[in-house]
Amino acid sequence: MHGSKRIFQLFPVFHIFRKGFRELSLSIAEFPGTELILAEDTRATRGAYTLRYIFELEHADLFVVASASVPEHDRAFPSLATRWVLASRFEREIHDLFGLLPELHPDLRRLPLHQFWPDEYHPLLKDASPPGPFMDDGTPYPFRRVEGEGVSEITVGPVHAGIIEPGHFRFSVEGETIINLESRLYFVHKGIEKLFEHLPIERGVELAERISGDSSVAHAMAFCQAMESMAGVTLPPRAAYLRVVLLELERIHNHIADVGTICGDTGFALANAHAMRLREQCLRLHGRITGHRLLRGILVPGGVRWDLSPTQVKDIRTTLAGVTGDFGDLVELVLSHSGVLDRLRGTGRLTQKTAREMQLCGVAARASGIDADARRDHPFAAYPQLPFNVPVFSSGDVWARFMVRLEEVREAAGLIIRALAALPAGTIAKSMEPTPAGACGFGLVEGWRGPVWHWMAAGGDHPLSRVKVKDPSFANWPALNYAMLNNIVPDFPLVNKSFNLSYAGNDL
Repeated sequence: MHGSKRIFQLFPVFHIFRKGFRELSLSIAEFPGTELILAEDTRATRGAYTLRYIFELEHADLFVVASASVPEHDRAFPSLATRWVLASRFEREIHDLFGLLPELHPDLRRLPLHQFWPDEYHPLLKDASPPGPFMDDGTPYPFRRVEGEGVSEITVGPVHAGIIEPGHFRFSVEGETIINLESRLYFVHKGIEKLFEHLPIERGVELAERISGDSSVAHAMAFCQAMESMAGVTLPPRAAYLRVVLLELERIHNHIADVGTICGDTGFALANAHAMRLREQCLRLHGRITGHRLLRGILVPGGVRWDLSPTQVKDIRTTLAGVTGDFGDLVELVLSHSGVLDRLRGTGRLTQKTAREMQLCGVAARASGIDADARRDHPFAAYPQLPFNVPVFSSGDVWARFMVRLEEVREAAGLIIRALAALPAGTIAKSMEPTPAGACGFGLVEGWRGPVWHWMAAGGDHPLSRVKVKDPSFANWPALNYAMLNNIVPDFPLVNKSFNLSYAGNDL
């Protein structure tokens, strides 16, 4: 472990973000954990690489941004991996994509770039050139092995049955009891962050809403917030309320689908069929009011490009009333089914202590007793004018993650109805002025899975010199490994579905 002196050399300056930049003197011990770590190739302007660390202060709408330089000739920086779990994964990303070396990192196995990529290829460097032909030479990934009498391994993936993205899960089991699970992802790494550097702003929004197809609104909104943060633009009130409507519509159809598929994994196919019917009603509503079933093409930096007519407002109210009424009947049916409850209760349990140590976020965190929601804690859009209840459960099992979703569907429907009732008149977008090179900003949106982060820095030749994205799945995939401990192998699909993490959102 590094000495405190070495770590403080890494952070020469702290800044408060969002309330105006100013220097701040704080101890590392005062931070609950790093929410985001990113690197920037600033050699052309600063003669060094730049590292940025974003810390969230609990119980305050404030973030601390710490910046540090890494010399081009050295490329080494002290690792924080032994202090915060997420720091380990961020540093592995930086090592792969920039070639910077986190000193004394305990686990520098390849992460976004699998082991057959050329060692000297670091795609997020500004002077990176195509690596040329290469292929997988068959060298196996160095999974950790658990050995002992009666211990065997079961491998699942990376190719799965049905329509699902690739991920490799390696179980160490004693009989049917799981004593270790290791996940390997990034089979669909697409170079999203590199693509942002070469797109005009309007195409950047299109790319953001395609990062993870079921979170189109959340990612597009986070991207737009980051742009607005850099430019100092405040949303028109009507646009702020319309953004609430869009985000909550996305939350409802995804949670209803998850409720159904969790029931399906218990064998209760009837409940799943009814949930899919309700989800389809939501998607058809989206198509009627916006022209796109997944709510794409609506958000723009500075506001929205879509408005609601009185007829569409009535359509939303009528459809939501029908969907939530039927959903209530479905919930009553499910919660009276002893076979379903037996499978949900106590399965895939993650204690609050472990959840905090793993820096869990979103639905899974609230199911483990962590009372956190960016809509309330770091309010955006019109959420400050629309107070709501944040459902929190303490058992941390599949049942708790199921119940959080049930309650959030009800809260989301209420938020939409109240937002429509209070929808102010006026414009729906503000024009955006070009941002000066070097300006930075970030957006934070509580999507249906959890918080979505977009950090960006304005460029010179291109609008954006750096975009860093953090989907909640990036934070929560490692926790699935712990939730499976001491469970049986047949419960893996159920526990996995209760987290319902995005491969695409993680792999970028």
